[in-house]
Amino acid sequence: MCRNIVRLRDHDTPATAAQIEAAALQYVRKVSGYPRPSRANRDVFDAAVARIAEATADLLDSLVVLPPRR
Repeated sequence: MCRNIVRLRDHDTPATAAQIEAAALQYVRKVSGYPRPSRANRDVFDAAVARIAEATADLLDSLVVLPPRR
């Protein structure tokens, strides 16, 4: 599932807010089955994207990342 979502954790450059939001949007689209929500579902769709983006940012900020093995 969600094969199109790129890995956001990187040793060299942190993910940007735009990358995190794009991944959250892709996830909500995949889970909901809607590429674009109807007007009736716009608010819940946008709220879900915001919550998932926030949780993703929290996760990425909290991960302990070891340096790459050489």
